[in-house]
Amino acid sequence: MSHVPSEEGGLSEAAPEVNNQDLLDNPAQKTGNAPEDQVPHVVNEASPSSTSSFELLDMDSAPAPYREVQPHWFFCPRGDENTTWLPFSREDSDKLENALNTVGDKEGDEVVIAVDGERYDVHVRERMRYAVYWEQGPTEVRRCSWFYKGDKDTKFMPYPEDFCKRLEEAYMVAVTLNEWKTKLEFPSGETVILHNPKLIMQYQPVGLQDEWQSSPSEQTRPRTVKRGVGNITVEIPEGEPEKVDHLVFMVHGIGPACDLRFRSIIQCVNDFRSASLSLLGSHYKRAQQDGQVGRVEFLPVNWHSALHGDATGVDEDIQRITLPSISRLRHFTNDTLLDLFFYNSPTYCQTIVDTVASEINKLHTLFKQRHSGFNGAISVVGHSLGSLILFDLLTNQRNGSNARQGVLSGEFLHHDTLQDTLTRLGLQQYLDTLQAENLDLESLALCQDSDLKDLGIPLGPRKKLLNYIRKKWLSEDSKNRAGRLPPGIQVQPEGSSDQDGNQSSAASKRRAHFHRAQSVTSAVEYEYFDVGIGQTNGGIAKGQVSINYPQLAFHPQTFFAFGSPIGMFLTVRGLKHIDPNYSFPTCKSFYNIYHPFDPVAYRIEPMIVTEVDLEPMLIPHHKGRKRMHLELKDSLTRMSMDLKNNVFGSLRTAWQSFARIPVAALPPLDEANTTIENDLQESQASAAVSASTKREEQRADFWTKVLEWPRALHKHNLQGTCEEAESSESAEQREQPEIKVGMLNEGRRIDYVLQEKPIESFNEYLFAIQSHLCYWESEDTALLLLKEIYDKLGVAFEQPQQ
Repeated sequence: MSHVPSEEGGLSEAAPEVNNQDLLDNPAQKTGNAPEDQVPHVVNEASPSSTSSFELLDMDSAPAPYREVQPHWFFCPRGDENTTWLPFSREDSDKLENALNTVGDKEGDEVVIAVDGERYDVHVRERMRYAVYWEQGPTEVRRCSWFYKGDKDTKFMPYPEDFCKRLEEAYMVAVTLNEWKTKLEFPSGETVILHNPKLIMQYQPVGLQDEWQSSPSEQTRPRTVKRGVGNITVEIPEGEPEKVDHLVFMVHGIGPACDLRFRSIIQCVNDFRSASLSLLGSHYKRAQQDGQVGRVEFLPVNWHSALHGDATGVDEDIQRITLPSISRLRHFTNDTLLDLFFYNSPTYCQTIVDTVASEINKLHTLFKQRHSGFNGAISVVGHSLGSLILFDLLTNQRNGSNARQGVLSGEFLHHDTLQDTLTRLGLQQYLDTLQAENLDLESLALCQDSDLKDLGIPLGPRKKLLNYIRKKWLSEDSKNRAGRLPPGIQVQPEGSSDQDGNQSSAASKRRAHFHRAQSVTSAVEYEYFDVGIGQTNGGIAKGQVSINYPQLAFHPQTFFAFGSPIGMFLTVRGLKHIDPNYSFPTCKSFYNIYHPFDPVAYRIEPMIVTEVDLEPMLIPHHKGRKRMHLELKDSLTRMSMDLKNNVFGSLRTAWQSFARIPVAALPPLDEANTTIENDLQESQASAAVSASTKREEQRADFWTKVLEWPRALHKHNLQGTCEEAESSESAEQREQPEIKVGMLNEGRRIDYVLQEKPIESFNEYLFAIQSHLCYWESEDTALLLLKEIYDKLGVAFEQPQQ
């Protein structure tokens, strides 16, 4: 059986009939479903793809011997459509081909091959591709050897494997017997004609053509058919190195889309990974050749789907109160902007931080299982609200012996057993269910509501059990929480003063506890009413809700924040100053990276160093220079300052020359008049000469700079290598003494700003939204991450030549 192209380019199954007779000897031969008189009409058309073109080929030359085609494996990136096909790398394609040759297509155990840096698994017999680290539907995989392209197609598309097999058999017969003009006919009407080795066409029946096309000639326009991936234009990606030097988890911000093309976090991280691989090949080429550098793995962390899923039911609640007008805008607001308010809610904030931490820990476990030899460091990246989530998580990590044991391994677990707890709550009927899953109190404390729901426990008992465990642990943990407050990030209480101006100690302690509870230095505690819909700081509250920050299973090496509102949120929470001695308990490096026009981004350094106004560090262009428009702006600024200084300097010199006229011993009265007149004439003449001379010098200096400026820019373009960049940076560093900016980044600078593009500098308001979403495609940002990672590994950075 083979396949026939459908209306959308798909192929339906059909069995072809092979006719090796000359078409010219049988012009009236008919097929089952398509009128044969259409084929000669197309064949005789005066077009580059018609049969007249193959008459110019040398058909008398000796035929080349038949060689079996080398197949290449392709995959469909999306499971809901099969109109886009992308090739695997040669390395992955060879692995799939070798696996197929080893086991064959016969029924048996499934063979699974890891591809794309082991982020996907291909089931060879099933011909399906499954994602490993994130939720994504399975997509089809094909072993391709024949391809087609219509006049309106931009690239060749692969045929199904059965269709390729039939075409290859016909091609082999034609080459072996040197009998061309072979026609393959399909019951559904498709016709493939092998005119010669270089001209193979597919003709479609009229019934399957687009009914909106105007003329019969357009309806019967053939498709070009090519054999082998080497005869088509396709970009086959390079394989990724097996060695992973560093692992990076990337957390998205508000909403399900991460850029202006409404792509998901998975697609954006894929682009960021590709950019990093390209930069490794250009900036660490020698280290790659020496085997010192492998690659950096970037994995996406998706928390939006868990927040807006069926488990929380928040979307249904919001939809019931949403007005029907401007529905698209309101849907966008509910799906995107409300994430900010959810994070400020104690209920949904707990869901968000639990999801982020559990997802990171799950991905970390999967990665370690698939890369058992990995011993590199791990970093985290947060964009927008995702950076704030990571900041709160890292601030509340524990740097001690229990840091890696999970957040709920409290002391109360040593006193009670699972049976005692269930008996106390009247839930002993679920003991067998929990013990069947090998759950004890410690592992049960790590479970979420969805986990117990999967075990078949009803809503009431599971809420009762989880609430008991959380309250029990919080009551024990609150005794030691004050001692675990990070000393660096604290809000200074404003207590009442006595007559000596000293604050009341009791009032100060109460206010300090309240402010600290609201800051990110500890688990944020909110007091609420019985009904749970309000937040108050008064004494009428019946209970207390606390955000319980889970612990990560590793200590991150570096935290990168993209377009982060951390500074704004800390200020809104009442934090005005960060102690320079403060650092994250388990993470020693922190970079705040932002675009100058990003409306969501805020700085961090002014909250640490308040006495000095520091400019942010300018991130170099990945080609090793400033952007041209920034160089032009700096050159014009320096030129105007030089001219301004020269003009004011000349006026100052002339004025001082007038003011310093010597007033020595006065001559006699008769001689005084002539002497004064002569002195005045001489001083006026000299002043006029000096003023005219300075004006000529200023004009000459001005035009010299104007004429030499294009030459300087040309020299910068041709010879602006890394040495010039380093010399300019060293000159700027000599102008500004090095300042230690706290311990959040081990004393190094924290705020780093990207260079805006030339088109963005025309109107910063037009590109504000785009500036907040540009980090996923920024090669400058990716290079900064790579440089920080490999600097700590001791790998030399190379600036490519222009």
